[in-house]
Amino acid sequence: MALRLAEAADAEIINADSMQLYRDLAVLTARPSAQDEARAPHHLFGTVDAVDGWSVGKWLRAAGELLARLTEAHRPVILVGGTGLYFRALTQGLAQVPPVPAAARRAAEADFDLMGESAFRGRLGAYDPAAAARISQGDRQRLVRAWEVYAATGTPLSDWQQTGEPVLASHTWRAVALEPPRERLYARIDARLEAMVAAGAVEEVAALISRNLDPDLPAMKAVGVREFAAYVRGETRLDEALTAAQRETRRYAKRQLTWLRGQMAGWPRLTAEAPEAQWRQFLALEPSLTPG
Repeated sequence: MALRLAEAADAEIINADSMQLYRDLAVLTARPSAQDEARAPHHLFGTVDAVDGWSVGKWLRAAGELLARLTEAHRPVILVGGTGLYFRALTQGLAQVPPVPAAARRAAEADFDLMGESAFRGRLGAYDPAAAARISQGDRQRLVRAWEVYAATGTPLSDWQQTGEPVLASHTWRAVALEPPRERLYARIDARLEAMVAAGAVEEVAALISRNLDPDLPAMKAVGVREFAAYVRGETRLDEALTAAQRETRRYAKRQLTWLRGQMAGWPRLTAEAPEAQWRQFLALEPSLTPG
């Protein structure tokens, strides 16, 4: 969709996917191919080393600088990706949370390890219920972050996130969300993971884990890394790793759909599965792009 729109509108594409940033995971994150990138200018795809963990704030600064430069050059821009928090930061703003002392961070990490996720989430929910409800199961990094901010500042992270000026003013952008039938989406996820294995995803993961990076780095938490790493280490069979990666990807897709319905309820939806049908639905929303 983004490529076709870029060609129709003579636009440039900026990545808004937190994992497609990393050059180490071209296959596993379904990053655009060289042939795709030749069709339109692309930005922030595969530009970050896995050792350099980017936050939403760092991405927002980079994307904001690109947007300013391209706007000055009168270039249309398409932001595309699967990271809802990036889009929310662009359109609603990102708070400037005060620096958290290292001691508070260490205390939060120790509490998580001692209490376990369920009890830690329950405590967080007493002070920041929005964060406790929003953060996905197993996301230790964000749970710890939410608690350390509250512990250090006395203000819930969710409250901080309601402040800050958006990079994009409300009248300067239009949005659309792809929401195909869930059963077909899941089938395509399963088929795509099989294609990724054939294209070298396992070798990509093997190269990544051979670097012995901090397991809390964002790239190390990409869906599929943990599952295929278990195969690389000889802890499971390849078919079992593939099944586990497919399952986790379907769960991630379900969380994305939940985010879309909660955080982007007002965005128009494209519900078709086939690319041509999606494009027809899009043109019904943007008839100015129809040839002639």
